[in-house]
Amino acid sequence: MQGLAMKGLMLAVLVWTLISPSSGSKAWPTHTVCRDGNLEVLYQSCDPLQDFGFSVDQCSKHLKSNLNIRFGMILREDIKELFLDIALFTKGSSILNFSYPICEEDLPKFSFCGRRKGELIYFAGPINNPGFEILPGEYQVLLELYNGDGSTVACANATVISS
Repeated sequence: MQGLAMKGLMLAVLVWTLISPSSGSKAWPTHTVCRDGNLEVLYQSCDPLQDFGFSVDQCSKHLKSNLNIRFGMILREDIKELFLDIALFTKGSSILNFSYPICEEDLPKFSFCGRRKGELIYFAGPINNPGFEILPGEYQVLLELYNGDGSTVACANATVISS
């Protein structure tokens, strides 16, 4: 029974952390995804109502095609369909815009597809992406997850610094 109470307390702390910005602050804290000698990746939620957790297992300028990630959040919207938009900028100029369907009604790619508002989603595992080398520079990345109704599920402003 004590173990169950501890799990409930830990879940309550996680929920409070994810939905409560710091007192007196209007912005969520900046999180470090990874930091290596030549690479640093930071992000901040741009959703005014909630934060989320994200991390990667590898912090290397040589991004492999199978990258292990961890992502967790409490849903404020149903995700029968889920899409990811990525916009990459450097020195104020757009260098890449990319859209990717993560959950399609007839083709769910992940176990969390179809989850409902209020549910906790957590994903830990590999994602397929093109392998490439991150060139030296500072990049800004805007990531937005939105559902089939166009409602924002999560968004982040990220900074990638590569030397």
